[in-house]
Amino acid sequence: MNNNGYFDRFGGRYVAEVLRRPLDELERAFTDAMLDPDFGKELETLRADFIGRPTPLLFAGNATRELGGADVYIKMEGLAHTGAHKINNAIGQALLVKRMGKKRVIAETGAGQHGLATASACAKLGLECVIYMGDVDVRRQQPNVAAMELYGAKVVPVMAGSRTLKDAINEAMRDWAASFVDTHYLIGSALGPAPFPDMVRTFQSVIGRETLAQSRERGLDLEAMIACVGGGSNAIGFFEPFIGVKSPRLVGVEAGGIGPGRSENAVRMTGSAASDGIIHGYKSRFLVDDDGQVAETRSISAGLDYPGIGPQLASLGESGRIEFISASDSEALDAVRFFARTEGVIFALESAHAGAACMRLARDLPKGKAVIVNMSGRGDKDIFITSPVFRHEEWKAFLRAELDRLESGADIHVFGGSK
Repeated sequence: MNNNGYFDRFGGRYVAEVLRRPLDELERAFTDAMLDPDFGKELETLRADFIGRPTPLLFAGNATRELGGADVYIKMEGLAHTGAHKINNAIGQALLVKRMGKKRVIAETGAGQHGLATASACAKLGLECVIYMGDVDVRRQQPNVAAMELYGAKVVPVMAGSRTLKDAINEAMRDWAASFVDTHYLIGSALGPAPFPDMVRTFQSVIGRETLAQSRERGLDLEAMIACVGGGSNAIGFFEPFIGVKSPRLVGVEAGGIGPGRSENAVRMTGSAASDGIIHGYKSRFLVDDDGQVAETRSISAGLDYPGIGPQLASLGESGRIEFISASDSEALDAVRFFARTEGVIFALESAHAGAACMRLARDLPKGKAVIVNMSGRGDKDIFITSPVFRHEEWKAFLRAELDRLESGADIHVFGGSK
């Protein structure tokens, strides 16, 4: 990145004048904090005691034998507190908020994992928390909504536009423009106006640094690192220590959705549907329609259902350092089943896109080589999406019975059985 917040031609700070002051203030505070040993010590304590770092690097022996190629390893970010990598950035930024003396935090969320992590970090550090979430995502991620509210956060459903992540970002930015004196916007991905991409990558790079150390300890002949890519926070954190070297291969997996057509996926870095644009305060690759407006996206995973990509990832994709491919909804579901059956690990639907790519890649690599897939989150949150697919009739029967029980006011211990 150069001094203007760019990664080659991507990035920058395209915001209304009212937001330049808080962004300048944030950049100064972040730079000072990174140079302060006391801040670093407190952050490391929270990583160990609150998040539960380091997360394990699991050898997926059963999956390796079934696939028949390279050794498969899983970086188990789903074992971090709140169930995903998002807590790494949330606790770092929340600690910075305390240092800046602000009292209120707002955030956007898609799959709910960033909202959940932000709500948890704010509860831990005593900060007021408001989460903006598209109404579509509120409906498909109810377990996370309930948990956010339990942590004390206010969840605001966004009814505008497509009612997904991009619209939640819009509403959060409107709030911040009117409230920045006492409010911090805790962006969840490595995107937005500078300094957010740098800041999020820095807090998420703990994933890659741990993975590098763990792979060296085991003497792995590392061929490839694989991560799903929505906005890109898990991918850029996972890849960070390897960006400046020629190997291993870095593979970013986008949401292939239900097909290659416009509004059927969220693929920005391959194909011809994306173009350079400036949205949400930064320049990158975005999916647009014939009128140059942000296009609708589609993915079974709420966390990948976003029309843009972080500016550093866009730059690294164009340079060739990161290879971008996609996985479809059906391939992601197959990967959820596969790793659950072979390894006893349930991938989040976002991470399952990387899992699907790992299954493809590992088969074609020789034995003795190693591939590491980042399980950026676990799949507990996806029960309202996966259950109708994996156990359709049983799920319908459960929902009907539960609705009857709630409407009748029956005690769960006696409903449907003998008293």
